[in-house]
Amino acid sequence: MLIGGGPVNAIVMCPKQYTMDFTSIDVETANPDLSSICQIGIVQFRDGAVAHRWKTYVNPNDYFDPMNVSVHGINESDVSDAPTFCDIAPELHGYLTSSVVCHHTAFDRTAIHAVHARHDVPVPDIRWLDTARVVRRTWLDRSRSGYGLRPVADMLGITFNHHDAEEDARAAGEILLHAIRESGLSVPEWLVRAYRPITSSSSGSSERHTRDGNPEGPLYGETVVFTGALSMPRREAADLAAAAGCDVGAGVTKCTTLLVVGDQDVTKLAGHSKSSKHRTAEANIEKGQPIRILRETDFRMLLDTAKIRT
Repeated sequence: MLIGGGPVNAIVMCPKQYTMDFTSIDVETANPDLSSICQIGIVQFRDGAVAHRWKTYVNPNDYFDPMNVSVHGINESDVSDAPTFCDIAPELHGYLTSSVVCHHTAFDRTAIHAVHARHDVPVPDIRWLDTARVVRRTWLDRSRSGYGLRPVADMLGITFNHHDAEEDARAAGEILLHAIRESGLSVPEWLVRAYRPITSSSSGSSERHTRDGNPEGPLYGETVVFTGALSMPRREAADLAAAAGCDVGAGVTKCTTLLVVGDQDVTKLAGHSKSSKHRTAEANIEKGQPIRILRETDFRMLLDTAKIRT
């Protein structure tokens, strides 16, 4: 089912010379498998204003993890009559093809690649722009932390219903417009600037400990913990994560933002069949800590897609 849509009034206005048409996207997933998309939100911006909004539930034909449901509130009954990804792919591609598509952090982009791969559908030609990278280069006090969607929106006075895909997409787009006004850089210029060092001295030393995140990595600011049976040695996984910007922790703490679970362990039923790290992460999520639980396969895809500029 489709929800909403149609033109709305301008929300953020920018000097015309600094603006460009772009599209913003956000997705919600049914479970830790990033291909299990259950909602997609699209917001198109024209000349610094919201021009069109589109949102749809998606039936992922997959299970709903209680942790995901607790975040976005979408469950099996909400999507029972919803179209599948293959049903909505042509319309989605109409919004994305040959567009600059902004998203906040690498997860939504990775999910789009994952769901296309799951259904053997080619990914359209898209120029991706991660607005978290834009934030880290526009407001340097947010370069190391505090650049999540909610804290940045609060800083800029953007109100939105968090974890509704359309609302999150709108917030990401408005954040980009604020950054354009603050920096004076256009969207084409941000497509270049977002993938350059934050500052000329931020590349770090070659002697940096491998378990500290590379500050120029696409996932810098994330703290990852691994659990379960991985397909690679744990040391190799930690090296890959650190190179991509993640701090690597030995156990789940209040600083943890990602828990990567071996594929064969992620779908186990609740209770002590899950690892202690997995159970601790879920307990912390219930207390409000923003931890994302991912399969190893999706984490590796996240690393691959996050480092591709376009």
